[in-house]
Amino acid sequence: MSTLVAATTPTTPMIPVARPSIGEREELAVLEVLRSGWITQGPRVAEFERAFSAYIGCRHAIAVSSCTTALRLALLAQGIGPGDEVICPSLSFIATANSIASTGATPIFADIDPETYNLDPLQLESLITERTRAILIVHQIGLAAEMNALSAIAQRHSLPIIEDAACAIGSGYNNELIGRPIGRIACFSFHPRKILTTGEGGMITTDEDELAERLRRLRQHAMSVSDVARHNARTIATETYDEVGYNYRMTDIQAAIGLVQLDRLPGFLARRRALAARYTQALQSISWLECPTVPANCEHNYQSYMLRLTDGTPGTRDSIMQTLLEQNISTRRSIMAIHREAPYRSTRWEASLSVTNRITETGFILPLYHEMTEEDQDRVVDALHSIQL
Repeated sequence: MSTLVAATTPTTPMIPVARPSIGEREELAVLEVLRSGWITQGPRVAEFERAFSAYIGCRHAIAVSSCTTALRLALLAQGIGPGDEVICPSLSFIATANSIASTGATPIFADIDPETYNLDPLQLESLITERTRAILIVHQIGLAAEMNALSAIAQRHSLPIIEDAACAIGSGYNNELIGRPIGRIACFSFHPRKILTTGEGGMITTDEDELAERLRRLRQHAMSVSDVARHNARTIATETYDEVGYNYRMTDIQAAIGLVQLDRLPGFLARRRALAARYTQALQSISWLECPTVPANCEHNYQSYMLRLTDGTPGTRDSIMQTLLEQNISTRRSIMAIHREAPYRSTRWEASLSVTNRITETGFILPLYHEMTEEDQDRVVDALHSIQL
């Protein structure tokens, strides 16, 4: 591969692939919590949960320490454990499979749709066995999976659906926000790479009252009476611990940040969608690139803007990323293929996941964040146009 690139100078600033937008409002919210005397899971967490469930339009939101712990609790609440199988995509962050493995169950990897990068319904049904206990669907990089078709398969086999919505805050499917579960449970991430961040943290959403109460207990050592309830009680309240639970709590410090971020979310989404539209308009003429495809019934939040090389393009994805890095433009590889990592490596998966393999080898993520300027975006676009393959 030969490239023609613009010269850079030591003063050319680096354009990061992502950057959280944290301002004075978040700082003041944290300061208020620090001065309140209650900094662990408490009144701000409860307020964040109420605001989040109202935004999504679901009955319950349960704040936890990460999306990984959210997924693990979701699986445990389904009774999933050793000897069980859970179907999921391999094209996802490794936490998707780790959450399954942490219960003692086995992840079974299904291939993906080459346009949306989400589970392909046509590849799903053949993987269902007598040991299958759930389907874990990922709404990848902020684009909703084809839930109607996937739900029909799950219902036919009486299997629960758990939605890994780590990247999907604000994304839409059939004019509904992701997170009002089509399955039983959806799980979100607030990692700094996500659109709404609390530093670390996650949220579980569900419409089932009994399930929500159990999840609230499990995140706090299965304690029968919460800290807040005991603190506010006017009579002595002694808790019990009726099953094995976990310390998966969110702090009030994180929740305070989350409340401000949730209020700013419409602006975050509008800006990302505008920048993504500029990328697509500017890059669709490059013959060796394929821009994101968005089905008509979906609304992408563009948590990431991922391109991929067209089939048959000479050269490698990594050399293009290196060329951009030499111009102080940061990128990231495509979504990983979990089945190629040591804990999950198997000839079965390598042979059966041809689309996953192709996407993970040819895709790469461009810089996109709320405070990205059009000037910075034009630098990225110009650099890509300068590459000759």
